[in-house]
This record gives sequence, C-alpha cells and structure tokens, in this order.
Amino acid sequence: MADALGSGDYRYKPVPGWGTLPEGWALRDVGAVAVDSQDRVYVFNRSEHPMVVFDRDGKFLTSWGEGLFGRAHGLHMGPDDTLWCTDDGDHTVRRCTLDGRVLMTLGIPNRPSKYMGGMPFNRCTHTALSPEGDIYVSDGYGNAQVHKYSAEGKYLFSWGGSGTEPGQFNLPHNIACDADGWVYVADRESHRVQIFNGNGRYETQWNNLHRPCSIFLGKGKCPVCYVGELGPALPVNIKAPNLGPRISVLSHEGKLLSRFGELGEGAGQFLSPHGLAVDSHGDIYVGEVVYTAWPRYHGGAAPPDHL
Repeated sequence: MADALGSGDYRYKPVPGWGTLPEGWALRDVGAVAVDSQDRVYVFNRSEHPMVVFDRDGKFLTSWGEGLFGRAHGLHMGPDDTLWCTDDGDHTVRRCTLDGRVLMTLGIPNRPSKYMGGMPFNRCTHTALSPEGDIYVSDGYGNAQVHKYSAEGKYLFSWGGSGTEPGQFNLPHNIACDADGWVYVADRESHRVQIFNGNGRYETQWNNLHRPCSIFLGKGKCPVCYVGELGPALPVNIKAPNLGPRISVLSHEGKLLSRFGELGEGAGQFLSPHGLAVDSHGDIYVGEVVYTAWPRYHGGAAPPDHL
C-alpha cells in the first residue's frame, strides 16, 4: 500500500483494487458517488449498469437503473437515505429509493430548456438539499444557474447567469449545503467555490482552487469541505505541476487543511476526480470520468475497454 497522502489531521492511504465487479463489467466513467447510513457505496456511472452498489469493503451488492438514465452525472444522498440522481444527458433530477424506485422527477426527460436561457434544465450537473429539505440544482453545462425548489418539488426561483462577477457562473458543476443552509457552488471554469445564503445572496468565495469539480461537506455547524479539482485542459499546460488533478480539504472558512494527488494512474494519482463522498469513518471515495479523460492524457488514444 502507498504511503499516506495529505497532511495534518487529514491523511489518507489509497486502497488499490477497491470495488469488485461481476465478470465482464466495467464502470467506464464514474460521474458521482454517494454513501448511505450503512456505509454502502453507490457508484453512478456511464456503463450499462448506471447504479452499482458496493459494501464498505468493495464487495459488489447489486445494480439498478438500466435503461433509466441518459448520462450519469451527479449524486446526492439525502438524510432519509434517498438518492438524488442528476442526469445531464436527459436534463432531469430523479429522487430514488436505495433500490431504484423513482419517487420524484424534476425536469422533463429529453426536453432541455433554451441554451443559457436561465430556466431549468439544460444539462444539469448536481443536486443538494438544505436542512429544511429545499432542493438546489446546479445547471450546468448548458446554463449558468442555480435553481431552487421546495421540498415537494415546486420550482421557486433561480439565480446566476454567465460571467465572472460574484454571483455569476462559468459552469456551475457541483453544489452542496451545510447545516446552516449556506449553499456552496463549484464554479468550475472560474476556479472558485462561491457561497450563498439560501435565497441566492452572494456571501463570499474561495479562490485557492483549480477547476473545482466536486464538493462534499461534512456534517455539523462547521463542516470540513472536500473538493475534487481537475487538472489543466489545454495542451500547453496539461502536465504543468501544482494544478491538479487532486483532492483538497478545506475548513468551513476556506482555509486549506490538506491537499493530495497528482496526474497519473497509480495509487493516490488521478486523471479526473469528478465526484466524491465521505463515509462515517472519514474514508473518501473518489469517482473519476477516466474514459472521457483518457484521450486527453494519452495523445488522443482510445481508452481501454476495461475502464
């Protein structure tokens, strides 16, 4: 096993080979991961089996979602152990039971809103819940908005718009809420996390980040924030150091507590940390869109089938 990564109180050891799949299966791209109250791990991926479930030791338990999802992207575990599955392929958010029964759908499948038109959804990316149950959706690839819904799924309002000013977005890629109702948005291509109150009022931002792609907030009033950062995407700086891909651990005030990872395919290295979650033991699960990222880092070569 590789040496511990990170620093201070936030050190981690990679677990190579975690997650055993049935023979002939491959996850390809993992859009997101989530962990339930029993520390079962849900892997939302872009294979023929969109939701694959493991126990904490990586033993395969089951799969579901076959034929349901267009393109797995975001996954949030609600406090009641229901899954909020954000599908940027068919422009919807589905609330599902742990065995895949759909309880609610936001958006109309395969009916995107106008590109950059401000209304939901055009390639939505992730979903978060407030302590009161309000629903926030980052939207995303074809929009530059955050949308708020009531706990019952009634559309309330949106905020954002394309741009780099506070409160504007350049690809809002992930979203999270803390115990006080603050809303954290990974504004990926502006290299920042913006923080708002529950009504969309801008409060502050964190800038010591590179293409923040995923966010996970710990529990409690002063949560630790885990951020997955993508590496450079341009040919001229794609292998530049100190820019990711990596995982950063931040205090609730944005102070860097720990940072680890680099470009590569070995233990503790990443190609594209797209989604992450933390279990009750403090272990981090990182989902990567390796199939999509592979050609970028391998001279345009097609990815291998086993990914």
